[in-house]
Amino acid sequence: MEPREEILDAAARLFVDLGVAATSTRDIADAVGIRQSSIYYHFPSGKDEILADLLQRSIRPTLDKIEKLEALGAETGAEPDVLLYLLVTLDVRTLAQAPHNAGVLAVLPEVQCKDVFGPFGTARQNLADAYARLGAQVINEGDAATSAPSADEFLGDLLLEMVEVVIGMRSNGHRINQNIESIIATSCLHACRADQSRIDKAAARAGDLVGSLET
Repeated sequence: MEPREEILDAAARLFVDLGVAATSTRDIADAVGIRQSSIYYHFPSGKDEILADLLQRSIRPTLDKIEKLEALGAETGAEPDVLLYLLVTLDVRTLAQAPHNAGVLAVLPEVQCKDVFGPFGTARQNLADAYARLGAQVINEGDAATSAPSADEFLGDLLLEMVEVVIGMRSNGHRINQNIESIIATSCLHACRADQSRIDKAAARAGDLVGSLET
């Protein structure tokens, strides 16, 4: 593991276990086995820069794939059900792979009041908007024979929070596997009024496509 990655890994563990305020750069350096000054070589702004990086790692891998995801839909003709299933799967994996469950840092009051939380908050809203956009398409596709209503006002936040249950599960010691991915994706599609037949088709198609989004 590269020194920068070692620092991030140690910081994630200490921040999650002890809290951000209770963790010093010396603590992080001692955990890695380097001098405290070496922290600032890799992170000139110190602890807040480390925290900002960890926050982004819990969301950015998913966010960076949204444009590719929607382009894939246009290229392959994949239905909104499939695209939403894929987005949920990718997001669950991002949160499952965040070092030491670093996704939990975003809900800590001591983190939310920091300036570095701002960019994360913006990124999270962008992700919620993507969920709302795809969720609305799933709903409207199912209701096309009727009045095709607009999506619920809080649909994006609802779907995102359904995925973020992964953070709590990891905190409780659960290992996130493909079965849990499937349960969460299925629940999100149910929330968008998709019936089980549509969900089963979406799951099968998403399984064929997800590899192309992870490369």
